[in-house]
Amino acid sequence: MPFDDAPSTAAARRRRQLLRQGVATLGVLAVPAIVRARSAARIRIGYWPVAAGLPFYAAVEKGYFNEAGLDVAPLKFASAQQVMEAMLAGRCDGSANGTGSGNLGVGALASPGLFKIIATNPSNARHVLDEFLVPKDSPVKTIAELKGKRIACGPGIQNKTLAGAVLERAGAGGTRVIELPIGQHLAALAAGQVDAVYTLEPTGTVGRLNGSARILEAGVIAKYILGDAQAPWHGGAATLTTEFIGKHPAEARKYIAAYARGIALVRTRPDEARQHLTGYTAIEGPLTAAVPLASYMLYDEFRPADIAAFQKFFDLFTDKGVFDRRLDVSALLFKD
Repeated sequence: MPFDDAPSTAAARRRRQLLRQGVATLGVLAVPAIVRARSAARIRIGYWPVAAGLPFYAAVEKGYFNEAGLDVAPLKFASAQQVMEAMLAGRCDGSANGTGSGNLGVGALASPGLFKIIATNPSNARHVLDEFLVPKDSPVKTIAELKGKRIACGPGIQNKTLAGAVLERAGAGGTRVIELPIGQHLAALAAGQVDAVYTLEPTGTVGRLNGSARILEAGVIAKYILGDAQAPWHGGAATLTTEFIGKHPAEARKYIAAYARGIALVRTRPDEARQHLTGYTAIEGPLTAAVPLASYMLYDEFRPADIAAFQKFFDLFTDKGVFDRRLDVSALLFKD
């Protein structure tokens, strides 16, 4: 009897195993294909809540990353410097557009090979991101008139360095600049705590529309730092860490392709894209239609003139002692 029962017991175990496998398979098949295909690698992307991050916001909200089978986690930070620090600490796998390129450069010098740039958000007098604001009723007409006054800028070394350099080159050299969270810029102006702020969109649009501030001058980095109001200032960049690219090359390429879809949406259907500023920046509802949009440039769209303009921007940080050595922009660009 024991001899006869052995095959029967083994067969029963085999049937139970097949049954369990069948149930598991049915469970998987019942899940939508987009979920089945999702990568196990979670991609943590840091962003600073400025308008330049729009392609990333749109790609998240339109489901472009999900459609590529990617698990992307947007992580909001109070400053671009915090995004860079999170990448250095391994808490972020990349940055969205709007993250200060200068801040990222500091990270690249601290940890050579830390990241690759997949896209930038060049701005100028036409594609506005950067600006000086004053209270609506301020008598100040030019940046030169800000000499000796109370000036604030966004947090981080990029904002402070650029604000000081613009003031210097516009005739207001020696003026002290204090760092202030960008969300407090309009309140500080309205309360009379500062006389002007160097800030980024959508702050200027919000201030103009709610009547608390006016734009003194926009596109100041292109004009005063690059020497041409229409020059491309590559002030922010979307990146992926080289560690993530190395460990997950397939996911990295899918991420870049989905991100490029976000950029394409902003380029071709800006009005549709603008709605996704809501929830990621301080501007909401109908006000989204009034925000000026930066331009965008993918890693494979750079021409020699674009690299030269980017390098000139980085060289300012070397000249000011923010970078301890010259940083080669071309080496930071993602390569296929």
